[in-house]
Amino acid sequence: MRLSRPCLAVFGALTIAAGSIVWSAPASAAATNYVALGDSYSSGTGAGNYDPDSGSCKRSANAYPNLWAAANATDSYRFAACSGATTSSVSSGQLGALSSSTTLVSITVGGNDAGFSNVMQTCVLQSTSTCQNRVAQAESYMRNTLPGRLDSLYAQIRSRAPSARVVVLGYPRLYTIVDWCVGLGNAKRTALNSAADTLAGVTRQAADRAGFTWSDVRDEFAGHELCSGDDWLNAVTLPIESSYHPTARGHRLGYLPAFNASAKTALKAESSARNAG
Repeated sequence: MRLSRPCLAVFGALTIAAGSIVWSAPASAAATNYVALGDSYSSGTGAGNYDPDSGSCKRSANAYPNLWAAANATDSYRFAACSGATTSSVSSGQLGALSSSTTLVSITVGGNDAGFSNVMQTCVLQSTSTCQNRVAQAESYMRNTLPGRLDSLYAQIRSRAPSARVVVLGYPRLYTIVDWCVGLGNAKRTALNSAADTLAGVTRQAADRAGFTWSDVRDEFAGHELCSGDDWLNAVTLPIESSYHPTARGHRLGYLPAFNASAKTALKAESSARNAG
């Protein structure tokens, strides 16, 4: 049977379309199985709107993992982060959320190991010299003890989720240093910012050793620390455990963009490695 030119044109278009469908399949997005681990800076303590079933873990609907999962297609999502978590409690209580099918992990951890709560309590309630001494103790712990704890935890994460891209997020500096601001004096604020920088350096080095992706949030929060006039962190507030934690805006405008950028890079690298293989 001889086909007319219009029919040939339609046939050709359908053939091309069919070919496009066949050849586009390998480029389809791989499954994203996301697990959010870590402490209060990941669970969303201080951001409000907590899941009542999360109890003292205080997992907030406004936390950056929930915001990211809501804005991105995921095949599975596990929110295991918990307020007060340390490297040890993440190891013992959160790693069950990981599996060989996990493709993306986020984590903040290390601040509680270094005694974040006690440091803040000391600096709020006691003298400048006592505050500075307590900060120095915490920094010594960060440099000498925390690296080994992070290495151990990161190795366990890699063992449990061997194919996952892991994004390690840091912590913001707490203060913008200005001439006058209600609350702590600038000597205390400067010491606390120094501790944040020390923690960032130690955590980044551990992430690099593990082959994980480091995401520094200090740049996102720059100009939005306490005393900035546009704070994305809670000052001393009630409930007291929300103090010195990111607000809902801090998660939405600070942590979420930082994680989003790093997750895109990590997943792109995963896709490239998969296609190359």
